Amino acid sequence: MTRLFALARRALPLGALLLASCASMHFPFSGGGWQPLFDGTSLSAWRGYHSQEMPKGWLIEQGVLVKRGTAADIMTRETFGDFELEFEWRIQQGGNAGIFYRATEEYDKIYWSGTEYQLLDDPNAPDGRTRLTSAGAAYGLYPAAEGALKPAGEWQKSRIVVKNNHVEHWLNGVKVTEYALWSDDWKAKVKASKFAKYPNYGLAKRGAIGIQGDHNGMLSLRNIRIRPLN
Repeated sequence: MTRLFALARRALPLGALLLASCASMHFPFSGGGWQPLFDGTSLSAWRGYHSQEMPKGWLIEQGVLVKRGTAADIMTRETFGDFELEFEWRIQQGGNAGIFYRATEEYDKIYWSGTEYQLLDDPNAPDGRTRLTSAGAAYGLYPAAEGALKPAGEWQKSRIVVKNNHVEHWLNGVKVTEYALWSDDWKAKVKASKFAKYPNYGLAKRGAIGIQGDHNGMLSLRNIRIRPLN
């Protein structure tokens, strides 16, 4: 602890010190090309899927983006091509949600165009029975490695890297899956999946970041930031 901080600590009441400490720990968005998508105070970067307004059911509570029940999916107002995305999330026992990337609005559902990074309580949700739909997986296409997920109710930290056709999914500091978009292997997996009926699934080279709201249950997110790579 520096002498300056020690002096400040003696001068400030405990409540002010706690607030200052929390402010220093959260939302380190400046520098390095990072930009906030959610900084704990505003939802101006977001809108509803197929809507210019934020749908009901999404709230800011004590610096956290919260959805308690079923709500419409949301997406960023800005689109991104190559990027690095980081966020923290917490889900209730048995919970299910997802983050979409390079999503478009050409279909009725956001997940018919954008790949999904699965958010899940693996031990207590039906999708956790297979690694193809477990937490961190590229939903239905590429499985996530086991062992990185914390118990439901704890904060998880995720990272998605998309550069040209190379994609990485990270969970709590572990790279749980990676794949090559538009490769022969990817095409074969899409053809064998439920996404085969949507001809433009995963083909967009630029699109929105989306958050799934149409599953029931509580989802919390914080410290959502993105760094464009192009």
